[in-house]
Amino acid sequence: MITNLYIDGFNLYYRALKDTPFRWLDLRKLAETLFPQDDIRRICYFTARLDVRPGNPGQAQRQLIYLRALATLPGFDAYFGVFRSGVKRRPLAEPVVGLPPHVLVRDSEEKGSDVNLATRLLVDGFNAEYEQAVVMSNDADFSGAMRYVRDDLGLRVTLVNPDPKNSSPRELADAATYVKRLWKSHLRRSRLPDRLRDEVGIIIKPAGW
Repeated sequence: MITNLYIDGFNLYYRALKDTPFRWLDLRKLAETLFPQDDIRRICYFTARLDVRPGNPGQAQRQLIYLRALATLPGFDAYFGVFRSGVKRRPLAEPVVGLPPHVLVRDSEEKGSDVNLATRLLVDGFNAEYEQAVVMSNDADFSGAMRYVRDDLGLRVTLVNPDPKNSSPRELADAATYVKRLWKSHLRRSRLPDRLRDEVGIIIKPAGW
């Protein structure tokens, strides 16, 4: 079965990879581990480039190294949203008598990745580029696009829930043809080599990963 993967990068990271030894993840090997009988044609990865932050100055550089490593995988495409940072006024959950009831907080919000994923899923479905679409996320916002691909285009849509602790939202699971869970055993078998090479040179796994 011709299969394309549509991966919500931040959802995968925060649900399954953060603070684990699996961050240096080979997404093609993961796809082949999850769907060994299928023909994996494309891996579409949706994320946004991180800003350098004072509390974690190396985070953005580690992401760039990982994106460079992923770009060596066959059939891999990355699609980027953007981060919008600013200062917002927020009410205190427990106001203190005599003090202002609001505070100013620095807010960083990722925009565009969800729209990019849903759009790519639909466009590829219209163009008959897959027989099965795999959506890797636990975000209910994708349920409408998934349901359209399944019911109107007549194509198989498999949901891979990356969250080992929580089930998928009902509306998301109901929009899928089939639901799979992502387990540590899948991640353990799907790590990139510590050193890779591209046209620029050697790529080395970040320290601590």
